[in-house]
Amino acid sequence: MSTQESVRPGYPRYVLGVLVAVYVLNFLDRQIVTILADEIKADLGLSDAEIGFLYGTAFAVFYALFGIPLGRLADVWNRRTLISLGLGVWSLMTALSGLARNFPQLAAARIGVGVGEASASPAAYSMLSDYFPAAKRATVLAIYSSGIYIGAGLGLAIGGQIVHRWNTAFAGGDAPFGLVGWQAAYLAVGLPGLLVAIWVRTLREPPRGGIDGIYSPPEPRPFRQFFFELRSVLPPLTVFHLWREGAGARGVAWNVAIAAGITALAMWLIELTGHVAQWFALGIGLYAAASWAQAIGLRDRPAAALLFGTRSFLLSCFGFSFLAFTGYGIGGWGPVFFMRVHGQTSADVGLAVGLTSAAGGLVGVMLGGHLADRLRRRGPTGRLQVGYLTAAATVPFTLWMLHTDSLALAYALNFPSSVAAAMWIGAGASTVQDLMLPRMRAVASAFYLLVVTFVGLALGPYIVGQLSDVLGDLPLAMSLALGANGVAVLLLFLASRYIAQDEETRLERARAAGEPGPDG
Repeated sequence: MSTQESVRPGYPRYVLGVLVAVYVLNFLDRQIVTILADEIKADLGLSDAEIGFLYGTAFAVFYALFGIPLGRLADVWNRRTLISLGLGVWSLMTALSGLARNFPQLAAARIGVGVGEASASPAAYSMLSDYFPAAKRATVLAIYSSGIYIGAGLGLAIGGQIVHRWNTAFAGGDAPFGLVGWQAAYLAVGLPGLLVAIWVRTLREPPRGGIDGIYSPPEPRPFRQFFFELRSVLPPLTVFHLWREGAGARGVAWNVAIAAGITALAMWLIELTGHVAQWFALGIGLYAAASWAQAIGLRDRPAAALLFGTRSFLLSCFGFSFLAFTGYGIGGWGPVFFMRVHGQTSADVGLAVGLTSAAGGLVGVMLGGHLADRLRRRGPTGRLQVGYLTAAATVPFTLWMLHTDSLALAYALNFPSSVAAAMWIGAGASTVQDLMLPRMRAVASAFYLLVVTFVGLALGPYIVGQLSDVLGDLPLAMSLALGANGVAVLLLFLASRYIAQDEETRLERARAAGEPGPDG
């Protein structure tokens, strides 16, 4: 009996529930740094820009970089096993963050969290798309993405309480092993994930592409594909990889020229800002992404034709990424804003902001996913319209929250601000799935998450932190970040001009690039 035939009617919903729990831990471990930021800053003597680097770039670059080979592995290997292993890695690295004693050690642990978490979403998107039909995918992926806000909210609430209680209990400096509050918080949230990783391993793997009637045969050597993809993004093996795959002298020369251009840009930005780690790490990520783009064109022409030749796909990826820039920039510095501007404790902010952010984000992502599916039934641009709504609705609530003198009103406004900021999540993920063939969905998701992560997470928190350092005004810095929403609207509008034709012709274009037909 096949896996598909043996699955109970409610089993897909059970899988969805388990994967939501995984995503809760994903964002709890990822976002807890936002409530710990001022504690870490004071303990390690860091600037706002360095805190933005730890929250954003240190995690984001390696999350995006390893998302490419792990996304490829999700396309050819057992997805539940991959998610389970990744969860174990990032949970362990979160716990190790609690043992860090300086900036380099904490940065290294954050890099480890990024590598582990890169395994989750491409595999989960692909797995859920094989459990649920296309008509329900925006809703399903929105439900999955609710883990973002539940996890972020729990991270604030739990982290704030642990820091406050630990520092109060050991105010005399007699804490076990000399740990301070932020270190204890990392240990407390990291270790439970090891148990959840065992639970994930019990899930059943659905037939790949079966629900769409486009079956993908099993890959006989999945890890060969993984290491092949890893070689294509890991400097300096990227040059060797391109040469081996037949790029020729011209292709290698282009790659070297790209590296030189990125290096020059990074050096200029380092000179401008004085932040070596930020631009060195981001430069590595950009070069790795460019090398991968070259390599995929040599290895898989049909996938490259859809990934880089689908205008609506590229415009949507970048359009939604600027909404992520705002979300990460505002959300990442929100707890610090309430502590600095309104003089609140970490425990109070963790509870109030954690609850309003989690509730608002959950409502927003569910509402946005449902609305995206309804609007999609009216036309192919329907899901992009949710992006417009997100961009427009976020601005007034956020500006009001940042500039009111009333603490109670600011806390209250965090709820509608969080609702509006979350509405695009399901629309963005489902747009990517709809524009790709089933065998390409995980690697397309990895590319989408790469763009969203580089623009949103690697730049959003850092730029807000840098502006805060330069201007000496965190609310103003956060307000300026909202300008990214205008860029998002422009890019999504351009995507809407092409999306109908691109979706209709995806199989035709892939076959024109060499994709095998139904007879092989």
